[in-house]
Amino acid sequence: MGNNRVCPVERSGSLDTGFRKWLQDSQKILHPYVKEGMTVLDFGCGSGFFTVDMAHMVGESGRIIAVDLQEGMLEKLREKIQGTEYEERIILHKCEKDTIGIAQQVDFILAFYVVHEVPHQDMFFKEIQSTLKKNGLMLVVEPPFHVSAKAFRQEVEKAQEAGLTACEGPKVLFGKTVILKKGK
Repeated sequence: MGNNRVCPVERSGSLDTGFRKWLQDSQKILHPYVKEGMTVLDFGCGSGFFTVDMAHMVGESGRIIAVDLQEGMLEKLREKIQGTEYEERIILHKCEKDTIGIAQQVDFILAFYVVHEVPHQDMFFKEIQSTLKKNGLMLVVEPPFHVSAKAFRQEVEKAQEAGLTACEGPKVLFGKTVILKKGK
């Protein structure tokens, strides 16, 4: 699910730095939402900046479905986890331009700096709604330098039209955030 605005694989190194880990600490951001035993979908996982930490958080009984449009990003993540305990916990999945293509329902979805790249957000949020388990949550974080306040409000409205409830998201440096919840 994306278009020509996706981050090129060649720039993936800039997504996965120690400086970014300091600025956007995955443990602090995700700890309230990601628990042991969960199945988590990391949409737009890129080279796996959040994926490996989430795999640690879900423990041996949990699973991460790492989804990206670009095979090159999934290959970078595959190289990162090869030979580690996380290789069994992380399922790599290449999505298509117009669908995530996951049949399994999940407890939590992370979409960090990626929803603005999705061309048909109304269809995307309908698919998200059907992918989340009852009471499942999705954290959307968008970069303020790419996504205006108006565009972010429109994303949230499309999510609500798809049947998701919007709640205040966590504070994330360089991020506009919202938690989306699937009800009944």
